[in-house]
Amino acid sequence: MSKLKDALESKKFAVTAEVAPPKGIDFSHQLHCAEALVGRVEACNVTDFQSASLKAASLGMCIKLQQMGMEPVFQITGRDRSRLAIQGDMLAASAFGIENILTLTGDHTYVGDNRDSKPVFDLDSVGILQAGEILMGGNDMGGNALSGDAPYYFMGSSATPEYEPLDLHLMKMRKKIDAGAKFFQTQGVYSAEPFIRFMDQAEKYGAYILAGIIPLKSAGAARYMNKNVPGINVPDDIIARMKEAENPVAEGIQIAAEMIRELKDKQLCHGVHIMAIGAEENVPLILDAAGL
Repeated sequence: MSKLKDALESKKFAVTAEVAPPKGIDFSHQLHCAEALVGRVEACNVTDFQSASLKAASLGMCIKLQQMGMEPVFQITGRDRSRLAIQGDMLAASAFGIENILTLTGDHTYVGDNRDSKPVFDLDSVGILQAGEILMGGNDMGGNALSGDAPYYFMGSSATPEYEPLDLHLMKMRKKIDAGAKFFQTQGVYSAEPFIRFMDQAEKYGAYILAGIIPLKSAGAARYMNKNVPGINVPDDIIARMKEAENPVAEGIQIAAEMIRELKDKQLCHGVHIMAIGAEENVPLILDAAGL
């Protein structure tokens, strides 16, 4: 049974983290970082060709995590697979005891490092959720019966608290919930006020919300995200803190920890999802600073 599901249903403040597979075949650094989180987080997401860039496949690393005792969240994008391949990967995941799935539509290949790759987009995030529900019912999307036991999945998707117009985004969230999403991991959150506005609406739908935490590395990185990453809004005072910091990475860790403590102490959501993006070794430091 999914530990993430158990934690959320028991009203524990759940914590997940993100690990990106390597651009190669050596998983040792990623597994070392994940090993330090065993017992400290409910699960680790494994990204799926994040930013449309080539990495080792998500499913392979999910299996490695499962074998070392870390519960994985298998991320699946619709960009690179037909519905045939998506269903096959979901069945393979279940065969290895992987239950948590996060569905994403995926960035277009023109933003990635293999721009000649042809995008598929047979299913979007909603369609992948629907595929999971059909598989759990004992059939495939073609109406054919599965052999043996049906799989079980605890499925979720992404959300963007500062998306505008918010009402349009909430409609898409509701479609995902109707398709089978039980939890959402959000884009990075740097201020409680707009997040509260989002939660006032999203919480009515009954799904679990884990606020995204992206530790900053520099003031320049914060400005870059504000300009180029939809749904990210790093306030000016935080950028000023980063600019004035003697050690920007340490300051970014402290800012992330402060955000986590505020979310937890004020009971603003059901947990957090930490995305260290290439600095996974810093996640235990964030947890320490946040008192988790």
